[in-house]
Amino acid sequence: MTAIPPGDSPGRQGPEGPRHTAPPGGVLTHVDETGAARMVDVSAKDVTARIARASGRVLVSPDVVALLRGGGVPKGDALAVARIAGIMGAKRTPDLVPLCHPLAVSGVKVDLTVADDAVEIAATVKTTDRTGVEMEALTAVSVAALTVVDMVKAVDKGAVITDVRVEEKSGGKSGTWSRGSTPGNPASARPATAPDAGGAA
Repeated sequence: MTAIPPGDSPGRQGPEGPRHTAPPGGVLTHVDETGAARMVDVSAKDVTARIARASGRVLVSPDVVALLRGGGVPKGDALAVARIAGIMGAKRTPDLVPLCHPLAVSGVKVDLTVADDAVEIAATVKTTDRTGVEMEALTAVSVAALTVVDMVKAVDKGAVITDVRVEEKSGGKSGTWSRGSTPGNPASARPATAPDAGGAA
């Protein structure tokens, strides 16, 4: 039998073998003590104003950049369609991510900016509820990015969605968090997107 080094602990054992072991510094709240998935009970949490902002990029070819800047995409106004898709995606997050709570989303803003090598996307979602809207912001960015790919694929079949991530959140028991404030996180080196166009619902 292999010895367990001091300070380590084995995963929980069950009929099927090792169970989930909590990661250092926290626990997976969507997993119960047996390792089964669950929806977290948030009924005891306070209702507070909560905001989350996420970002992402769609890497595209120079031809696509020129078309987006000149309004010549075959399917039409790609950025406007992607913006609306992102807003709709945020509102439908519980239908797409099974353990997300249905929330009273009070505002969604999706911004898209055409850079020299990509379409940069930022989404801000607001609610006054018992849990945060990080997943709604991520879903808004993801759906907007997928829509950009769909709109430009006739010109660039190699478009790549990348860097989808939460940039900051506020509200709730954990308070305010921003990516730049996370020590030792190499992903924090990329500055937040500062778009100049937007939409809301």
